[in-house]
Amino acid sequence: MKGTRTTAHGTLLLAAFALAAAGCGQSTDAPSQDEAPQPQSAPAATGIDDAPPAGREGEADVEATDAGDDSSDATGFDIASVPVSGATLGDFPYFTLPQGYRNPNRPVPVRDFDRVAVWTGDRLEWVEGRIFESIVHSERGKGWSKLEVTRNLDHQVQQAGGVKVTESRPPKDVVQAWNDGQDYSPGRGDIYNNEATTWLVRRPDRNIWLHFVGNSAGGAWMVIESAAFEPTSSLLPASEMKQQLDADGRVAIEVNFAVDKADILPDSQPQIDQVLALLREDPSLRLSIDGHTDATGDAAHNRRLSEARAKSVVAALTSQGIEASRLEAKGHGQSQPVADNDTDEGRAKNRRVELVRLG
Repeated sequence: MKGTRTTAHGTLLLAAFALAAAGCGQSTDAPSQDEAPQPQSAPAATGIDDAPPAGREGEADVEATDAGDDSSDATGFDIASVPVSGATLGDFPYFTLPQGYRNPNRPVPVRDFDRVAVWTGDRLEWVEGRIFESIVHSERGKGWSKLEVTRNLDHQVQQAGGVKVTESRPPKDVVQAWNDGQDYSPGRGDIYNNEATTWLVRRPDRNIWLHFVGNSAGGAWMVIESAAFEPTSSLLPASEMKQQLDADGRVAIEVNFAVDKADILPDSQPQIDQVLALLREDPSLRLSIDGHTDATGDAAHNRRLSEARAKSVVAALTSQGIEASRLEAKGHGQSQPVADNDTDEGRAKNRRVELVRLG
């Protein structure tokens, strides 16, 4: 009987506990939907510093443009968080490789204005301005060390008052956006399989970015100095072209092409239209279209490029009804400079198309 009383007492206690739990709103079932752990939101896509270029649908989520504007995505790396440096800098590209390492491209190409991307650890930062880039090799007889190159570049950036932004591997979607938005360049390196190290020196009037990618055998680097676009070309009307042709037998015009390509950029169409007007006003006029480059890069390559660009101008004119027999195309490369190739202004003058009277 003693055991029977104990069992009954336990049953009463269990019943009382169940009633108390019900009164408090508790349940012995699985947690409700409100109590279940909520999924974490997806990581934010790469940020926007300025509007991405038109015509690339969907890239607004992964691109930014730094052309001297210090605004950035507040949820990721903030350019404005980097202290402004007043350290004395030398000549562009400001940084050098450590002893025993070299840029095999000689002379190393510098583009006065272009658009490339750097990786900030959370997004692509698209930068417009002056670009230096090259692959990196060790000298003959010296073993390659990615760590040695990285540490030396890091030391120089610190001396310049800059900071390391990231040393990390971009995810696949970022690499794809990088590849879609920028033509291959030797200074970008193998971003598909390696970490990208990015540094930033923030100046009062511009940002200086340093990008390096290395592996077990070599590397690649870029120095990008942000700057706003400043047009260097001007429209030369048909009347002025005729005056110079009558006086000198030749006239230089500004035609803009895609970087290292023969594609005429749309902003040059007004100048092409003036050449068309010149040829239509004088049906007896025959012209040689002569292409010229600056002295940056390989001479043979520049000669081929200048000829291809001259042929592009001829094609643009004949497509509008000018007879092909009235035109010739010649490429002189860097062999006929009209200014000093050691200055930005001189190189800009040397990159030209000339109209030369025939007959």
